Formats: sequence, structure tokens, C-alpha cells
Amino acid sequence: MHFNKLDLNLLVALDHMLTLKSVSRAAEHMNLTQSAMSNALTRLRSYFDDPLLVQVGRRMELTPRAQAIKHSVRDILVRIEATVATDLTFDPSQSTRDFRIILSDFTMSTLMPKVLELADRESSRIRFQLLPQIESPYQAIEKGDADVLVAPGPLTSSEHPSEHLFSEEYVCITCASSHHHGRSMTQERYVEARHVQMVPTRGGATFEQQWLEHLGVQRDVALTSYTFTSLPHLIIGSERIATIHKHLALHYQSLLAIDIHPLPFDIPLLEERIQWHAYRDQDPGIRWLTNLMHSAASTME
Repeated sequence: MHFNKLDLNLLVALDHMLTLKSVSRAAEHMNLTQSAMSNALTRLRSYFDDPLLVQVGRRMELTPRAQAIKHSVRDILVRIEATVATDLTFDPSQSTRDFRIILSDFTMSTLMPKVLELADRESSRIRFQLLPQIESPYQAIEKGDADVLVAPGPLTSSEHPSEHLFSEEYVCITCASSHHHGRSMTQERYVEARHVQMVPTRGGATFEQQWLEHLGVQRDVALTSYTFTSLPHLIIGSERIATIHKHLALHYQSLLAIDIHPLPFDIPLLEERIQWHAYRDQDPGIRWLTNLMHSAASTME
């Protein structure tokens, strides 16, 4: 198909090359030979009258023209996919659709098992890809790299639809054999204790860390980890303490010898939201998935 003398099939190749900044990797992703991809780049350079990708040292970089059209090309392809690929007669009992979900390790451990349990009642053929949260995860929604995002409100975008999923509070956990057992967690004891803290690999601070800093509460951090789900394991057999989500603490209390303590200060509830691309708002498959997640979240509330 052509538009204004441009073969629209070339847009897919262009999108891969601009995203990956590599002709060979783009060819690999599209299951094409490198010569075929190089030929596509030659035609695109001729059409746009711009080199688009240039060699800088050992890597390829985008030209200013390529940078300018990169997001527009991705937006066009996402819109086409949302229009053409949407199944208007979605039936979960018959569909073999693959849903891509971005979520944290916390929601993977607490929410997703309930989602999968509900999904299994309706279908045994639908597949799920669980993807890690990255910096600005809503960008994966905008690029069409994920179908839905489950994340705290600040990590969602105002440019796309989102809905409240559930609210979560934070608690403190300690080893059941530590000297904290049977004692209330005061602010003084909290500050004096050695802590295990989750530090995101994407950078920045977690929600509870931002609020502790806002309250002027300083933690003596003895150990950091990149997942919340590892923290209960890392306090076992020690006097260390950790601050985690209450539902995660309750989940691990059934598996590990840990005590759960209310925090000795007030932190607002964490709001988890679900988000999808505005172009997918009428997609019955996305609506089925969001309803499924709402049903699962209601059991947590």
C-alpha cells in the first residue's frame, strides 16, 4: 500500500530502525535479511531526502529529521494496529490473544495470581506476558509495546485512560525470632533499627521513601535490593526490618516467620491504577482484561 508515493510497509522497517538504532537488529526483529533491511533504509533515505541513521564511532545515531519523525511514525503504527488488529467479537473462551502487562513485583505477587485464577475460569488459551516496570512505564503504552500498565498514579500518564484499581497501605515487618517480637514499633525503634530497602533499578525513589523523606524520617539502611518480594526473605534470622506493602506482608506471613507492625507514622495510601492506550479504548479485549483486574482487585480491597 502506498501513500503519497511512500510504501507504507517501509514504515514498519523505519520504526524498528529508529527504535533500535541498528539495521542488523531491525532485520533480526522483522525476520528479514540484513541486505533487505539495508535496501529499505536506502529507499527511506531517498523518500525523506535524509540519511536518517548515521555512523558515529561504533554506533548508529538518528539525524535530527529522524528524531523529529520517530514518535509520529510509532503513533501511526499504534493507531493502525489498534484499528485493524482489534477483535470486535472478542470471546475469552475462544481467543488465543497474548496480553502484555507492565507491573511491579508487588502486583505480580499479590494481584496477578487472582487475575489468572479468574482468567482460567473463562479461558485456557489466552496468554499473558508480564513485563517489568521501567522508568516512565506509560511510554511503553504510548509505543504499543504493552497492552496495559498497572502502576501507582504518578507513574501513569494523563494522556491516556486510566482507572483506580486498589489502594494499599505500608507496614513494617520483622523476623518473628528477633527482639522486635511482641513489642510495638515506635518511631524511635524504627529509626534506630537497621533496614532492608528496595531501590528501583529504573532510578528514583519508591513511594514510601519519598514520604519518609517528606516526614524527615531517616533510615539506617543496612541492605538494598531491587525487588519488594525479596525483602521478607532478607530479614529472616536477623534484627533487620523492612517497610513493604501490607498485602505483600500478609502473603509472606503465611510462608515465613515474620511479624507485621503498623508504621509509627502516617503515610498516605498508595493508589494502584490500570492504564491503556487511548486508541484501544474501544477494544473489547482490553475491556475484558481491565474488568478482570477490577474483579481481582476487589478481593484485595
